[in-house]
Amino acid sequence: MLILLPPSEGKTPAEKGSAVEWESLSFPELNSYRAKVLDALGLVSAHEDALALLGVGASLRDDVERNTRLHAEPAAPAHQVYSGVLYDALGYKTLTPAQRRKAVESILVVSALWGAIGFGDHVPAYRLSMGTALPDVGRLASFWKPQLTQALASRVQGELLVDCRSSTYAAAWAPPAAQTVSVNVFSESNGKRTVVSHFAKHTRGELARHLLSRRGKAPGTPEQLLKAASEIWTAELTEGTARKPHTLSIILPN
Repeated sequence: MLILLPPSEGKTPAEKGSAVEWESLSFPELNSYRAKVLDALGLVSAHEDALALLGVGASLRDDVERNTRLHAEPAAPAHQVYSGVLYDALGYKTLTPAQRRKAVESILVVSALWGAIGFGDHVPAYRLSMGTALPDVGRLASFWKPQLTQALASRVQGELLVDCRSSTYAAAWAPPAAQTVSVNVFSESNGKRTVVSHFAKHTRGELARHLLSRRGKAPGTPEQLLKAASEIWTAELTEGTARKPHTLSIILPN
């Protein structure tokens, strides 16, 4: 089983430590593409209109300024740098040592800057969304899609992929449909279902935590994933097609 996560928009910078060691990152074959994105991001972030170009507000000026020196910024494990609703719900720090090892082995983060990294990979905090277009790179989802398709092919072979990414990050890579289950979250009131946003992030984080901390073997099929999710929530499974992944729908009471 592999759990696919999006990065958090906000990140927690490392206070000290070495800069990113490129060859230690998962999927080092992506490094030339990572370097191209990082260089383009640094140039945009140094521009007088950087905030507008990156689609962020004035409160994130320091984050954008940090983008100009990412080669030298201290790096920390991805599970420490990424923060926010989903990662708070996952609660890596409160997992047991065995569960933490399982998290590092089982979680891949699809990133606008790094393409894809492991949960234990050391990276600096940065500010960049997958929906951004950079000079000489273009729209990042389109840039990364062929690179990730090739780089991740052997890693995901034979694994059940639990896809907890948002639509923005799902656009950067379409994993093999037959072995992928996308996770959707709905609120239900009086028989009517509504897509939720904030609680979707939280619930996906809770699902990831449940899969890492529950007893027994990790799910290996969509049906086994449904059974695991049903231990906590009301859940339904919709079968996929040759091109469309399966869908796990978690229904929250209103």
